[in-house]
Amino acid sequence: MNRSRRGRRVALPLPALALAGVAVAFFALPLAGLLWRAPWSNAWTYLTDDAALTALRLSLVTSLCSTVLSIAFGVPLAWMLARVDFPGRGAVRALCLLSMVLPPVVGGVALFFALGRRGLVGQYLDEWFGITLPFTTAGVVVAQTFVAMPFLVVTVEAALRQLDPRLEDASRTLGASPWYTFRRVTLPAIRPALTAGAVLAWARALGEFGATITFAGNFPGVTQTMPLAVYLSLETNPEQAIMLALVMVAISFAVLVGLRDRWFGSVGRPAQVAP
Repeated sequence: MNRSRRGRRVALPLPALALAGVAVAFFALPLAGLLWRAPWSNAWTYLTDDAALTALRLSLVTSLCSTVLSIAFGVPLAWMLARVDFPGRGAVRALCLLSMVLPPVVGGVALFFALGRRGLVGQYLDEWFGITLPFTTAGVVVAQTFVAMPFLVVTVEAALRQLDPRLEDASRTLGASPWYTFRRVTLPAIRPALTAGAVLAWARALGEFGATITFAGNFPGVTQTMPLAVYLSLETNPEQAIMLALVMVAISFAVLVGLRDRWFGSVGRPAQVAP
């Protein structure tokens, strides 16, 4: 049996290896700087501070809510982009993925003028339903969902495009409805990608800063998430900011390590398509 592509050893030229080493050091140095300056003797005091725990709790709650919303709306969106051929599909895809490349602050400004009390839609939410999103916990969820959902969409859409359509065709040929086919055939087949996309969306939501502070503000216990708490602590208590930053780094690093096989394992894997 041939060795897997993942396990194959490739000898890199020395210049390329040196440049790769410099790149690794470039990414590792900021973390090393945090570890070097971390006040380890007071770490427990800083991490158990009431404000820090409140910010962490709020971050976990809002990021999980945004992940649920990303799954609920992002999976059908990815299914539509992968399976439905309609005019302007490329433009729709670019629009839905735009927040991946937009500066987060720009996304927050756009949300404010769309969903604010005098925004394009927000004025009617306030007038008809009494719903106000800016500077509320719900606003944090909206901002996080806006920047996190594209990560799930792009991951699930790629998995749907690689899925052999003959599996779904066989299910429909046997009389299964489109919903039954999706639930019993498509969804189990793309479950690894869905899991990876959901975790990436959660991690992105957990670390969101720019759109949150612009659209929801920075109110302790209401909208102050961990990234905002780190920013505030950097001005008033730099040592606590370092410890909170290390917590965020540890969570993100653990997520990426855990997703290594599911996220990178499909790279280079040939797509299954009908002849």
